[in-house]
Formats: sequence, C-alpha cells, structure tokens
Amino acid sequence: MGGGTRGASVDLFWLPLGAGGHFVRWNGRLYERWSARREGRLPSDLYHCGLMVHLRGTAYAVEMGPVWNVTDPDRGVVVEGPVGARWLGRFRAFRYEMRCWPGGHLPDVAAAVDSPVRLTEDLHRAAAVVRTLPDLPVLTWGRDELGTGEMWNSNSAVAWVLARTSHDVTAIRPPRGGRAPGWDAGLALADRQSRATSGEPTVRDEARGGQRDERGEEDRDGLGR
Repeated sequence: MGGGTRGASVDLFWLPLGAGGHFVRWNGRLYERWSARREGRLPSDLYHCGLMVHLRGTAYAVEMGPVWNVTDPDRGVVVEGPVGARWLGRFRAFRYEMRCWPGGHLPDVAAAVDSPVRLTEDLHRAAAVVRTLPDLPVLTWGRDELGTGEMWNSNSAVAWVLARTSHDVTAIRPPRGGRAPGWDAGLALADRQSRATSGEPTVRDEARGGQRDERGEEDRDGLGR
C-alpha cells in the first residue's frame, strides 16, 4: 500500500502500566509476579500502548481507558465496553472507552519509554486507522472471551487496529525487558477476522464481528452469539 504523504504518520507510545496511578501500578506488579511464577520466568516491566495519528493537519490521540479518566466531552469516543464482566458494564466505574480524539493527547505520555515509535508515514494506512477504530469488537476488558490465552485490554485494541490496517505488527516490540499483556489477543482476533473475510475456515465463530443475533441486535463483540 503506497502513497506516503508529508504530514501523515502513525506513532506508537509505550506507557508504563499504572503511570500516574499507584493503584493500577501496584496491582499490575502483583499480577506480573503471579504470572511470572506460574510461567517459570522472571517478572517483566508491563506496558500499555497508545497511538498518535497525524492526518491532514489533525493529530488524533488513540487510546483505550476507563470512561472516567478523561473528562473532555469532545474526546472522540468511538466504542464503549465492560470491565471485568459484562453485567458490570452497566456501572460507569466498570466501563472502558476507545478514543480517537482529534486534537487530543495521551494521558501520562511524559512517562513513555523508548517512544514514539514511527510505524508509518503512509497516508492510506494512517487514514485506515481512524476509519477502522469504530469497528473495534466490544469485548470485556480483563477477560479471555476469545480463548487466546490472553485477556482483552488496551494493548489488544491497538494490536487489532494495526493488524486490520496492514501495519507490520511483527516488527513491534515493547521496550527491552518489558511485556505488553493482551497484545497477542488483538492479533489473534484480527487474524480470525481476516481469514473469515477471505473465506478460509476459522477455529471458532467469534471472528464473525458485526453480525446480528436472534434479537436483531448488532454483535459488536465479535463473539457471534
């Protein structure tokens, strides 16, 4: 996909998990210690990521976060979903949102490590990120509803949109000594959806995002219930 154009770019920022918040940081460390012990490895630094997309003179801040941590009414919310369990999503404290915020910023970007990482200067890829984000499947943050072995979270969402917009995701790695939990879940769903679109057989029905269930409601989570 050619067409690199001056002023178009996609940059990725690696943000230490819990930057700006002690509760998230300490819970993340406890989770990583438990995961490392279970997997027989040393603990790693944990990161979540966000994107800055520059397109036709506008900078878009792309990040998934709690609905309550950014208060600007024009923050570009494109998708909302539940945290922890689907039934909890009825409460504001347990909802997340995916933002594509024109003229916005990434919270805690000053704490980013080895960033920004320039992913592309291609106009078409940059535009595709902004265009594709509203199609993000609505999955439960912190749950493995896809059976990938990883929970769905902000890293999953970024990995998904980059894979769906033809970015070279194989070249993207967190900072040295770090991990990005959830990243592979996003890649797995993107791969399943791609194979479903091309007519190749899939392992499970959850790749059928955007279809309607028996109640006539749009299946935005991609689980194909």
